[in-house]
This record gives sequence, structure tokens and C-alpha cells, in this order.
Amino acid sequence: MAILLLGMTLHYMPQVHYPLLMLGSIAASAVLLFAAPHSPVAQPWNLFGGHLVSALAGWGCSLLIPDPVFAAAVAVGAAILSMQLMHCLHPPGAATALTLVLSAAQFHGMGWQWAMYVVATNAGIALLLALLINNLLPDRKYPVPPVTATHDPFAAIEQADIELALSQMGKEIEVGREELAELYRLALQHAKKRASVRP
Repeated sequence: MAILLLGMTLHYMPQVHYPLLMLGSIAASAVLLFAAPHSPVAQPWNLFGGHLVSALAGWGCSLLIPDPVFAAAVAVGAAILSMQLMHCLHPPGAATALTLVLSAAQFHGMGWQWAMYVVATNAGIALLLALLINNLLPDRKYPVPPVTATHDPFAAIEQADIELALSQMGKEIEVGREELAELYRLALQHAKKRASVRP
């Protein structure tokens, strides 16, 4: 349904100078958006940012590297690195980078602005459809709200636990990584014991 709506929207949108194309990598995004919408790599910034920075990587490699096979390899690597640096990892983005290299003759003829417009339009419409469809389905919520770290209230470490752990290890300790890890382990052990005897 989402791919059908995406295709229809692209078809009926104003075609400025060249026709708007549907990217093959958007089909891979659809798998994440509708089969695994809770995945970190399916979240809005990952989707939109991932396709856009990957498209830039693919475009740059297609211009700078004449050998298409080498350009394809570098483009995918550059896309992955760019997505990692921009905190928008989205695996289908690598396919977008590859598309811009393998279809370089077509994309270059139409200009980088058109190429970025096509990528942004595909990703933007896919995001809107993901927001609409996922939130209409029962037991679905998209995007996933950020998870805040919580401590187990029944195993919270208190000062008494640390003091007991220190008494087990000896008062005079060198605080290295191993000692600190052991101190934490023992303190947590005491906290769990204390929690288990509470009414």
C-alpha cells in the first residue's frame, strides 16, 4: 500500500524539469518502516538523513572516480561512514549511494539538484506514509519514543552496600578498572540481597 501511494504521489506531483523517479532503495526502507518500525535504523532521522547523506556520497564518488566498480565500492563505504558520523544509519541508504553511481550517466545529465530532489522526495513521502500508516494500525506507534535509562528500584545501590563491599575487599584498595568493577559487583550483590528480604 505504501509503495503504491508513493508511486501515485510521485506521478501526480509537479514534474519540474525531469520526471520524479521511484528509488529501488525505498522498497528496502519500506521493509524496515512497516515490518520493523521499532528498529533504531527505521526511525525518521535514520530514514531521511540516511538516504540524503548516502546520495551525497554516491554523487561525489560518481564524479571523482571514473571506474564505476571502484566508485561503487567507495560510495557504499563512504555512505556507511557518513551515516555513522551523522547518527542516521539506515541500511537502504547504501543502496541509494550505489544507485547514484550505477546510474551516473542519467543523474549527471539531469544535475545534482534534481538527484537530491528525487532522493529527498522519495524519503520524505516514505516518512509521511510511515507516520500515517503505522499510527493507524493497532498496537503500533511510530516513531518510537526515546528510551530513558532507568535503574531497577529493587536493586538500587546505597551507601551501605558500598561500605559492605569495601569491607569485603579491604579498606585500602587501589581504584583501578578491575577493582572498581569488583566493588560494583559486590555492592550490587548486597543491594539485591537487601531487596529480596524486603516485605
